[in-house]
Amino acid sequence: MRSKGSSGLKAVVIAAAVVVAVFTGGIVFYLSGTGCVDATDKNDITVEIPQGSGASSIVAILDEAGLVKNSFCAKISARIGGYDTLQANTYVFNKSMSLREMMKAINTGDFDYLSKESFEMKEGYRLQQNAGLLAEAIPFSRKEILSCWSDKAYLKELIDSYWFLTDDILDKDVMYPLEGYLFPDTYFITEENPTIESVTEMMLDNTDRVLSERKSQIEASGYTVHEFLSLASIVCKEGGSNESEAPHIAGVFINRLNKNMSLGSDVTVCYIYQEDRVDLKQSQLASDSPYNTRKFAGLTPGPICSVPVIDMDAVLNYEKTDDLFFYAGPDGTVYYAETQAGHDKNIQEHPWTEEDLN
Repeated sequence: MRSKGSSGLKAVVIAAAVVVAVFTGGIVFYLSGTGCVDATDKNDITVEIPQGSGASSIVAILDEAGLVKNSFCAKISARIGGYDTLQANTYVFNKSMSLREMMKAINTGDFDYLSKESFEMKEGYRLQQNAGLLAEAIPFSRKEILSCWSDKAYLKELIDSYWFLTDDILDKDVMYPLEGYLFPDTYFITEENPTIESVTEMMLDNTDRVLSERKSQIEASGYTVHEFLSLASIVCKEGGSNESEAPHIAGVFINRLNKNMSLGSDVTVCYIYQEDRVDLKQSQLASDSPYNTRKFAGLTPGPICSVPVIDMDAVLNYEKTDDLFFYAGPDGTVYYAETQAGHDKNIQEHPWTEEDLN
């Protein structure tokens, strides 16, 4: 005959086992329900998370997109997940991802899962050229982009927002106010409906980073940021692919500026006509545009192209030299001279032929 105590113990054990089984089953059910919908389906699914969305509403968005395996489990996860920094944006997920992976990506704004359209602002390109590249990535024409970049009201807002932008860009002689200020780089657009303004400010934020790193050096150079970028842009266009020559070319230009000589740079004349060519016409060289450094001493009214870091640093760390002239031969070699006679000799010894120009 069994005692009541032993029967009671057995009942407790059974009850405990049932609780453990139910608990374990609940955990298994929850983990399965918050797992992936289909481990083999890696096709991209784009979802937009609006500003101010909470965890529950985000789960509903994911569920509607077919990314939630069990909505009941997903709702529980939304309540207990501790998602308190959810980032509004457009994300790209797939059905092989668990709910936890997707919510973590949204909670951190994980760049790897953001919807991205890339475009490149190319080094040494004029603003008009780069506007054309941008027009391929956003739903605005080159004309609309350039119009925005010339709008005085908008430019004044930018001047108020960025330390390196000043009223210099509004000078009547400046052809394109933001020329030289949009840092050349590859950019990723993560907005569902990007505007010209939002993309412009993304680029200016990058310029801010690059110039802030060099702010003390620019101040020590004696040039304003506008003058600095103008000089660096001329160095960029003159040096072309000869990056190693940039510090020497910068040194020649700084010597000429210090002696109040004209820079004598053909690339500044090319800018007037928005073209790149070696065989400039005499009528072009005689232009009265203030960008014509063949005719006028000093710097151009503003930069003439997008300026890469290498040319910024070439100006800040220019090569000390006595040279006042340089000449790029048809094979790309750059020849330097201290005198006009030496410069003329370099031109005579390494002439450009019709074949070289074609």
